[in-house]
Amino acid sequence: MDVEVELSRIIINEASDQQIIVLKERHGQRSFPIVIGIVEIFAIDRRLKGIKPPRPMTHDLLGSVVENLGARIEKIVINDLRNHTFYAKIHLSSNGRTVKIDSRPSDAIALGVASNAPIFVAEHVFDKTS
Repeated sequence: MDVEVELSRIIINEASDQQIIVLKERHGQRSFPIVIGIVEIFAIDRRLKGIKPPRPMTHDLLGSVVENLGARIEKIVINDLRNHTFYAKIHLSSNGRTVKIDSRPSDAIALGVASNAPIFVAEHVFDKTS
């Protein structure tokens, strides 16, 4: 079972290459951090603030490709945690079918934030983070 989450905190430390986003259960108390890179944290932060760069960044480009191919981002699922590494799937809908694309969580979240796609975490991932 997947649990819907929201971005509860974004911690940007420009002196470090490791940034942190905290995902929290939408209807609960559990939460956990994910360490991501500086490029991805800025992409997420810009999207949340509605700041559009003058030229498309990588996540903007991918979102445009998805949209122009007639697909839609349905949801983002953080679906696994192995060896201290999180894994995610981007769920796209296209012509009545769902396609699941393997992704780093940071890229999936950056893409999902722009399209207002909900973010979910697999229950067993919450179990592993507690």
